[in-house]
Amino acid sequence: MSSKSQPQENQATTPPIPPDYDLDRAVAEIDSWDQAQYERIVSIELTPEQRARVADPEASYPRQNETLAIHWHPEWIPQELTAQRVAALYPNAGKSLIIPTQHNQILSWNGYSGVEVDCYSSGFNRKVQLLLHFKTEAVSEANVLRSMLEHTFKYRTGQLFEFMDTITLPALAERLDRAAMDTGSSEEVVAFVRFYTARLRRLVEMNLADTPPAMIKNKLLTEYVDAQRGRHTDLMVNRAQLLLKAVKAIVKEHFSLSYFFRASEVIEEVRSLGGGVVIPHPEQFWPILLADYDVDGVEVWNPQSREYTEFLIKALTNQNKSRPSGRRQMLIFMGDDTHMSVKLKQPGQVEPSKYEREVGLQPAWDEVAVRKSLSLAGASRSQVIDEYQARLN
Repeated sequence: MSSKSQPQENQATTPPIPPDYDLDRAVAEIDSWDQAQYERIVSIELTPEQRARVADPEASYPRQNETLAIHWHPEWIPQELTAQRVAALYPNAGKSLIIPTQHNQILSWNGYSGVEVDCYSSGFNRKVQLLLHFKTEAVSEANVLRSMLEHTFKYRTGQLFEFMDTITLPALAERLDRAAMDTGSSEEVVAFVRFYTARLRRLVEMNLADTPPAMIKNKLLTEYVDAQRGRHTDLMVNRAQLLLKAVKAIVKEHFSLSYFFRASEVIEEVRSLGGGVVIPHPEQFWPILLADYDVDGVEVWNPQSREYTEFLIKALTNQNKSRPSGRRQMLIFMGDDTHMSVKLKQPGQVEPSKYEREVGLQPAWDEVAVRKSLSLAGASRSQVIDEYQARLN
């Protein structure tokens, strides 16, 4: 029996494996199962089970007496659930400074507001990110900054469409060929990825008016491909994800920097509002450390950037010793880079290194070797909280 003649009710539960990966059929044969998968992926409604999973962490850290969290992403998770989770994680924490940093969108928490903004450094012609923090009343009328962020917010939407175009359009086939060669992807894997990318593009077009804007980002494609498990083997989906990761890197490499505001423009606007600026991801953006931007400090550790923590602490210490009198000292920060939507999933459904992240959890503060470097720098989690709060106030 051909796939077209199978009963509709079977398609809704166990869709047939297509005999080929024709792109016209990818668009023409979208059924209720595909629509249901799309709606599930873009939904921001939480089930009772998901709410409980967010609010109740599996671990607790009663020996941690301070909570410093200035680099984390609430996404669409209700703040009251995150607050319950943080309270359970650190039951004995007294002093705290918790500021959310959603990508290109200002959010607030207990009197403080923050955002992680995409921009570019003209000094070395590369996209970078900055963490911006404020007392909430300082951004109540930050019209210029909000306008800049609204423009930059659209970058992730635009990049999703370029991501999909790179996979499906013949004019951009060279990029896909390069990614396939880099990952050793077979013709079947490439065809599989092209098929489901074309199908997702059509689903996005059909549902754009009802899709939350925050969901129109690169992750939508990887999650839609992941939804094909059961319809296709785990091996095929895993190989497809490897190819998608390589394509995404190439798309980011080619995305025009002219789209972004300069880092110096962003910093100037933040300073006019009395806000603070921190450089995250030092291993990814290390040349920015040489640019001498007017920032409050540098993130020397996060789950993606661990290798040079002690080196960066020493480098900042030396910079502080040579800074002219009157210039504020550079503070030493650590960031957990937690994405709260990860907590909606079962542990086995997420890469362990991402699932284990928690708001305010930065183990390096308590590592023996790092503590020695921090001691020589006169820095501690408590000291950073006090100093940064004083600057923002």
